[in-house]
Amino acid sequence: MKRKVLFVIAGLFSVLLLMNFGYASPDAAQAAEETAKTGIESGSWFSILPPLVAIGIALIFRQVLFALFLGIWCGAFLAGDLSFGGVFSSFFTALHGYIVPATADESHMSIIIFTILIGGMVGIITDNGGTRGVIQRITKYVRTKVRGQLMTSLMGFVVFFDDYANTMVVGSTMRPLTDKLRISRAKLAYLVDATAAPVATIALVSTWIGAMVGFIADASDKMPNFTESAYAVFLNSLPYNFYAFFTLLFVILIAWSGRDFATMLTSRINLYKAKHNPELDTYNLWKDKIEDDKKTKKVSHWSNAVIPIITLVVGTVGGLFITGEGSSVQAIIESADSYKALLWGSLISITVAIIMTLSRKLLEVDEMLEGMMEGMHTMFDGLLILVLAWALSALTVELGTADYLMSVFGETLNPYWLPAIVFILSALTAFATGSSWGTMGILMPLVVPLAWEIGNNTGLDYAITAEIIYASVSSVLAGSVWGDHCSPISDTTILSSIATQCDHVEHVNTQLPYAMIVGGISIVSLIAIMVLGVPAWVIYPAGIAIIVAIIFQFGKTPDPAEYTPEGKEAVNTTLD
Repeated sequence: MKRKVLFVIAGLFSVLLLMNFGYASPDAAQAAEETAKTGIESGSWFSILPPLVAIGIALIFRQVLFALFLGIWCGAFLAGDLSFGGVFSSFFTALHGYIVPATADESHMSIIIFTILIGGMVGIITDNGGTRGVIQRITKYVRTKVRGQLMTSLMGFVVFFDDYANTMVVGSTMRPLTDKLRISRAKLAYLVDATAAPVATIALVSTWIGAMVGFIADASDKMPNFTESAYAVFLNSLPYNFYAFFTLLFVILIAWSGRDFATMLTSRINLYKAKHNPELDTYNLWKDKIEDDKKTKKVSHWSNAVIPIITLVVGTVGGLFITGEGSSVQAIIESADSYKALLWGSLISITVAIIMTLSRKLLEVDEMLEGMMEGMHTMFDGLLILVLAWALSALTVELGTADYLMSVFGETLNPYWLPAIVFILSALTAFATGSSWGTMGILMPLVVPLAWEIGNNTGLDYAITAEIIYASVSSVLAGSVWGDHCSPISDTTILSSIATQCDHVEHVNTQLPYAMIVGGISIVSLIAIMVLGVPAWVIYPAGIAIIVAIIFQFGKTPDPAEYTPEGKEAVNTTLD
């Protein structure tokens, strides 16, 4: 692996050097020498190499951080000294010239602090038992498989502020209950995974939204005469996020109907067979007594979690109204300082969580601080991706990547097809890399300015161009989540397997058919609304009807009695 990495890096920069110097005529060599002082010409085809390197390396090594850094290094080389020595100097320039400035930006630092504070709040309410108190109170009313699945799904909506928190809290908390109800671990893992990222992507306040606002704001800086705020762009993009809404609908319907199909049905049948075949009882679900986690989990009153979460939402919304101006809610939100609002809401919420935890003597000071720091620590990987993505975004601006893409696609690409194409590209990238945030960080700075330029250069009205931008933003987000759901190397997919203690391969194989169905419907929906002009109020009911038809046509509710020795004998007798 190390040798492979060195070959890739050496080959990359060797190709760049050869293209610039190896085959040059004397006049070209002189021009290259002059160019080496200032880097490549802005808007040339070289400008697409940094994001292509990031995507390509991510596909090969499935390491987003490594891929993003190599993309930045490549961009720093192209923007600086195009010489052999420049290969080495750009290695350091990538850090002090692009990565460090990315963290020094005020808006970027606001997103970083907001994410860390939410992580700390989540850590506190998890360790003080408040989150488990919420779930424990609700689950008192659950007695059947259908209710157990519905309650697990609904818990995904309750823990809306972060997909990691959603996965770990809901998965680990609901597992004893679903085991008792004999709901397969694969089904539990699907319910948890499918309500994590989709909920976080459409919630008005979440760690995802903080990152999305940052990505959109970074991209909009490259769009002259575009004055709409990043938060307003996100809100306007929500109706085009078909994958998130259809996934949540699919989860609720599959839970409510009690039906399953494809590999999920096979997993369910194997669970029923395991009652009389201990070799199939992989998870020991047919023991007389289901063992809970060995680690003692603290449970406290539900208000210890609900109040800080409500404070987060109310504080952020209040911040939007305080910093915004206008006569309508939309005008106020569009003009509001979303960075201040997010910071205020997260600061107040973690303060409330600390006060409640200490005043009610739920944890000692040291325990509370330990939980807070653990919660903050879970956000660091995502923050590193954010910082590197911001640095790569700055390089694409400097190199004129959007200008080059416009020169290539501006006159040939039908702008109405852009969202559907972006959705598929985002899904493929996220599938290969296993990172939604990494995919968004790579594609958002390219896609949004491209949509703006294509709309302007093709003479479209501002309203239509804005609609293409909204749909493209949503496509990057939704496609990232779709690819993440299908990927076996996805962080949330892995976390879902861990939290539910489900075999990872089984989780991937059973979730894939459900995710592919919803992804296919989402592609058709994007084409329908953007290319064919079908209104959203027609698309959503049609999508719902298709999902219902698929579930009831192919889904089955197997009878456990059929898989007992007596049931098998009765079936064989009937066949005879």
